[in-house]
Amino acid sequence: MQQIFMPLNSATRRLPVWAVYLLGVLPFVWLVVQLFTGQLGVDPVKAIEHALGLYGLYFLVGGLAITPARKFLGLNLIKYRRAIGVLSFFYVATHLAVWLVLDIQLRWGEIWDDILKRPYITIGMLSFLALLPLALTSNNASVRKLGSQAWRNLHKLTYVAVPLGAVHYIMIVKGWQIEPLLWLGAILVLLFLRRFR
Repeated sequence: MQQIFMPLNSATRRLPVWAVYLLGVLPFVWLVVQLFTGQLGVDPVKAIEHALGLYGLYFLVGGLAITPARKFLGLNLIKYRRAIGVLSFFYVATHLAVWLVLDIQLRWGEIWDDILKRPYITIGMLSFLALLPLALTSNNASVRKLGSQAWRNLHKLTYVAVPLGAVHYIMIVKGWQIEPLLWLGAILVLLFLRRFR
């Protein structure tokens, strides 16, 4: 299996990290284009909010898959892990910002009530709070300041944030839909596989 990915590994070695950032913001750009061309339906704010959350989850799962992909498939994308993590936080943070600013319109009393009384919002906020220190320390200066072992331990918060994000997705959709359950299942499998590093 590992032989299959050797040509791909050669190609990715030549792909600069900035290109991953550039490709990673294309879904956001496409959302902006759709917004200004009236393609987001009758409730564009909800459509943007939902899409940003999904993109955040996709990137979180992609970041989680990098180590198992290297271990079991021989596909080495480690040099892009930080970029994928930063992109995932960008989408999760903009998802939250759209909810706070465009949906709830910064009505702080209502925001706090929602966080405390609606479990899917509580879980979403916990996921965001777990991601926040990871985003703030996703730089070389933080690795030097914290030390590599402490930095790695801190970044294990990923194992909390990502499943919480999937549970948030399950709870936010109407009824029991298969797609959110599949994402949670994939996350649990990836977390299990990471034990065999």
